[in-house]
Amino acid sequence: MYTKDGEKYFILDAHVALWDARPENQRNIHGKQFIDCFYDYHRNLSPESEVWPYEEYLYQGGERLMRDLFTDGYVDHAIFQPALLSAFYNNGFGQTEEAFALAQRHPDKLTYNHCWDPRFEQAGLDQLKRDAERFGLKGVKLYTAEWQGDSRGYKLDDPWSYRYLEACQELGIRNIHIHKGPTIRPLDRDAFDVADIDKVATDFTDLNIIVEHCGLPRLEDFCWIATQEPNVHAGLAVAMPFIHSRPRYFAQIIGELLYWLDEDRIQFSSDYAIWTPKWLVEQFVDFQIPEDMVEYAPLTTAQKKKILGLNAAKMYDIDVPAECRLPSGEDSTGNKTEAVAVA
Repeated sequence: MYTKDGEKYFILDAHVALWDARPENQRNIHGKQFIDCFYDYHRNLSPESEVWPYEEYLYQGGERLMRDLFTDGYVDHAIFQPALLSAFYNNGFGQTEEAFALAQRHPDKLTYNHCWDPRFEQAGLDQLKRDAERFGLKGVKLYTAEWQGDSRGYKLDDPWSYRYLEACQELGIRNIHIHKGPTIRPLDRDAFDVADIDKVATDFTDLNIIVEHCGLPRLEDFCWIATQEPNVHAGLAVAMPFIHSRPRYFAQIIGELLYWLDEDRIQFSSDYAIWTPKWLVEQFVDFQIPEDMVEYAPLTTAQKKKILGLNAAKMYDIDVPAECRLPSGEDSTGNKTEAVAVA
């Protein structure tokens, strides 16, 4: 956990990956384009002291992941959110077997989510059922811009997508994480559009729809959808590093999310290994909305605790130590209320 000024924060990093983008795993030029785009985000948005050498960035491995997250990074629990990208990488980008084995060795620290692609139709649906049993899935990560054959993306409201979502309902996979964020070369911008979230959230009210990267750069569109769909949540992956490189932009992002959603539907993510959690946690705990941005209320400690870990812990039924929970009978503004529910 992280401790600052007498406050203890339970840290749940809700979006991490273990990838292999080394040249021997790159299927074609697009594999290099993809990881190079990631590296540009990494070096342009990170403090200089946190920038990795390019060669280390291509593959971090489980030992380094454990150190960066749990030894150095204050993280109490993390959730793998893999991207397959088999059109670009021989053995996939996200390393399923290595990540799952790591989660099996450290179940108190790691949860493994898997992925599916509706364009595999019935064969993929059968595979999802096997994966749900093997991995004990509580969630999945979807990449709607992924290439498959001649297709360069799919929509969540496609007929086969609905069959997969219905299967998730039946299998008890309640948490649907969806990449809806900045374009990553060579993927297509429009394939990340947030418009299909609206219909799916309405039709699957018993599923949690976590929009990773909170729709950036389509934040306004996302907020107008999420404000009327109570099962839509915002993941802060990609948004978080702007706390360093463009703090006023980050203030706008977090201010808009708190205005349109609330502090119960926002989740911290480092997006490891694009960035590491240590400096993000430290800067977020210290962060405050600039006084001249009067349209946004100041951030409270309780809001920060919810965003940094309590919200995702509740969603994934992860136990939180008593000293990290919110005081019973107090809400995020300090007003007396009924007891605050925590995981």
